[in-house]
Amino acid sequence: MNKKKLIDYSIFVPSLLIIIAISIPFALYEKESLELLNAIFDYIVEVFSWGYLWYGIILVVAGLYLSFSKYGQVVLGDPNEKPRFSLFEYASILIAMGVGSTIMRTGMLQWTSVANDPPAGVDPGSAEALLWGNSYSMFLWGFQVFAIFVMAAPAMAYILHVKKRPLMRISEACRDIFGDKFTDGIGGKFLDILFLISILAGAAVTLGLGAPIITHNLSSLLNMDVTFTMTIIVTIIWVFLFSLSAYLGIEKGIKRLSTWNMWLAGLFAIFILIAGPGVFILNYFSDSLNFLLSNYLNFSLNTESVYEGSASHVQSNTVFWFAYSATWAMLHSVFAAKISRGRTIKEMILTYLLAPTLISWIATGVLGGLGVNRYLEGDLGILEFVENEERMAAIPEILNTLPLGSMAIVIFIIVALIFLTTTLDSTTYTVAAYTSTRDMSKFEPPKTLRIIIAAVITGLALVLMRIGGLAPLEVISGLMGLPIIALQFLLIYAAKRMIDKDQAWKHNIRKP
Repeated sequence: MNKKKLIDYSIFVPSLLIIIAISIPFALYEKESLELLNAIFDYIVEVFSWGYLWYGIILVVAGLYLSFSKYGQVVLGDPNEKPRFSLFEYASILIAMGVGSTIMRTGMLQWTSVANDPPAGVDPGSAEALLWGNSYSMFLWGFQVFAIFVMAAPAMAYILHVKKRPLMRISEACRDIFGDKFTDGIGGKFLDILFLISILAGAAVTLGLGAPIITHNLSSLLNMDVTFTMTIIVTIIWVFLFSLSAYLGIEKGIKRLSTWNMWLAGLFAIFILIAGPGVFILNYFSDSLNFLLSNYLNFSLNTESVYEGSASHVQSNTVFWFAYSATWAMLHSVFAAKISRGRTIKEMILTYLLAPTLISWIATGVLGGLGVNRYLEGDLGILEFVENEERMAAIPEILNTLPLGSMAIVIFIIVALIFLTTTLDSTTYTVAAYTSTRDMSKFEPPKTLRIIIAAVITGLALVLMRIGGLAPLEVISGLMGLPIIALQFLLIYAAKRMIDKDQAWKHNIRKP
């Protein structure tokens, strides 16, 4: 087959052109565009705060319903075949994709935002504010977010592994709802282009905004300023890694990196416990978990409607976090669908709900506990530091308080770099699979296409990093969450409809 025919230009090219057309004017007028976009986003958040909060709850309920009803036993593929990956490998891949390097940033620093701006009635910097801070960091990486990430996956996995449809696309999953004319026409193209725009924009933002996690630690390690040249060098190394991993594929690249990083991250956590304030971290983790579980509904549904003044960080950031997570929902679901051959719907949903949540809570307990201890001991005025300095610069300041601080920074850089790599190689692989014209139920996306996608994402990110425009694109990514939410609920219905039509709970299940 001609390589040119392996790419569906009818959805890839329009998506790329639309992103470029949006990015250029926003980059040229970054300040004005940011003011406009933030005003729009703030208005949506203000009007639909309640909706975003209930959206997360509803998806968790839907996930539990699909898991523990007759639909949960449906096998995604041949009921007689073994799952493609062991449970540890499967969970590691989902964790690396779902959590990524962002947990390294939020785990270490998110508590400071809450401690400085706690809910109404709580004094900033107080003991109660510190408990709110770390437990809120755990809540951000809880059941609602991972339900947002996985709940479109059953439909995508069903069309790919059970119905064996060649194209792994949203339009295909909606075929049973809208019919052939819509799916094969402009309507189907619109859905697929919408998906690609949100993912290409989000990937460019991740590449652009992920670099500071590395550069600020390198800056401290090498005792030099963060420059654009340093950022370019870090980005090139990172691009090489995720391009190579995506090129090697899931088995040789993504799976190996994900499983290796689980072990390395575990060793890093043990090092912090032994070299740092281990007893305090374990006690504070227990207190934070207790506070989280005791206040889970408060975190989940509180809009602070009866309090005067602006919303606290907890209230406003929760809505933003769910809105921004919705932007990535389809990418996570498409990727989870691709790697779930041989798993039941119950295994897929519960693994995504539980494994990343557990790892995230442990990471937050260790990293956040270290930072809080340094604040309480007076070693670091971190609450003032994060307000007056670049936030990312606080991470090496905290790590440097450990014995062998330089080694801790090096390990942190490696773990963060691998997490960043596994996030973007999964993204690159998924976009390549989505835009490929190959039969995705039988083949992997072409390696050439994976490299092309990696080059496109990198080029877009580097241009925007240089001329400005990443910040507006980040807000646009958040706004993209609104149509994606509608698509999610549509795909949940599509999954139920297809399974009911095929009576798959009778025929496509594992035999005793």
